[in-house]
Amino acid sequence: MTAGRPGHAAGPEGPDAHGAYGTDGAFVAAVDGLADPLNDPLPGGHTSPWFRSENIPAADPAVPHAVQSAAPSSYEAGYAPRQTPPQGPQQPQGAPNEWYDPAGYQRDWYGPQEPSARMVAPDQVAPVAPVPPAEESTPAPGAFPDAAGLHAEPRTEVLARIPAEPEPEAEPGPTSSTTPVPAPGGRAERRRAAKGRGRRRPGASPEQKAAPAAAPMSRVEARRAARAAKDSPAVIASRAVGEVFITLGVLMLLFVTYQLWWTNIRADQIAGKETNRIQDEWANGDRRPGVFAPGEGFAIMHIPQLDVVAPIAEGIDKEKVLDRGMIGHYGEGRLKTAMPSDKQGNFSVAGHRNTHGEPFRYINKLKPGDPIVVETRDAYYTYEMASILPQTSPSNISVIEPIPVGSGFTKPGRYLTLTTCTPEFTSTYRLIVWGKMVDERPRSEGKPDALVG
Repeated sequence: MTAGRPGHAAGPEGPDAHGAYGTDGAFVAAVDGLADPLNDPLPGGHTSPWFRSENIPAADPAVPHAVQSAAPSSYEAGYAPRQTPPQGPQQPQGAPNEWYDPAGYQRDWYGPQEPSARMVAPDQVAPVAPVPPAEESTPAPGAFPDAAGLHAEPRTEVLARIPAEPEPEAEPGPTSSTTPVPAPGGRAERRRAAKGRGRRRPGASPEQKAAPAAAPMSRVEARRAARAAKDSPAVIASRAVGEVFITLGVLMLLFVTYQLWWTNIRADQIAGKETNRIQDEWANGDRRPGVFAPGEGFAIMHIPQLDVVAPIAEGIDKEKVLDRGMIGHYGEGRLKTAMPSDKQGNFSVAGHRNTHGEPFRYINKLKPGDPIVVETRDAYYTYEMASILPQTSPSNISVIEPIPVGSGFTKPGRYLTLTTCTPEFTSTYRLIVWGKMVDERPRSEGKPDALVG
């Protein structure tokens, strides 16, 4: 604070109406004595909180006052570059060259501290090699010194005189760049912490750290946990039932694939081989028409409208004839019917409508007048479709009599009867188609018009 204004007590009624500032040079001198709060303290004004007046050496009475005034002040010496003070009458031997007190700085900045083995007393600090002073421009008389010149002492020398504090260990845990954590320690540590904010600290992340070990369980708790981990009987039963249903579903899918796809392929192969065998025998003349053994092929049926060419074998046995893709002739016991070469009678045959070659699958689409040709070793017998019975009982054998019941024929003749199962993929009923012979053509005359066209 500045001193009181001179002449203030006299008041305006004094001898000088303007007070003591009215004298020549008094106002200028008062301004020069003020302290600028915006700049560093002026020489002689020790406003630093770490100023210790006891560190300033006392004036030597033996040294003249002019010599002492010529020596640099404690302010200038404290902020000047560190130099080895000359020993002479201006400064006593062993006196400090500055008013700066490191111990007081540390105490005032960090507060009272416990004595530590790592802290070193100021008198035990190793001497620092002198640094040659930098060339500085001498300020003009009466000018304020530059702020940079007031702190010309190297920072490394100041930090060297301050005992180093232990580096704080980083505590584990997630760090956040948005909530700064004050770093303990000195100014250097705080600066490094401020520079490191926002960066990822070294160390394992919380996800990488191992989870804390669970508390050991008692024997009873372990048994309960083991029982809880086991599947209940209901779960085991439901799982078994599910596996059974899945297995059955797979087996049914395989069976359907076998019935609808593989049996047709296999039956077509067998029927094709049998057709070739029959044609080879006819070509070689190895056999004459007569009585045939069950399962033996003896003729070939052509249905041009359905694109069917299938061998005809003796008998209606399922495994030996029908399942092999062939058409079976009713020629045994009560079901014995006529042959195509007979002068009168009903040539009756049967075949699968679905699976195993399914030669009669679409006979329900035949229309009256559609040709059906039976090829034998000696001739071609051509029949025309006459009528159809969509559904009848499997036990109705009257449909294959010499004069079939329900066909519309009323007198003996040369007829053809085709029988198969209906509806499709079942054997509940029988579907009947009848035909009447309209042409008999020897093989020597060539194929009939129904096969040529």
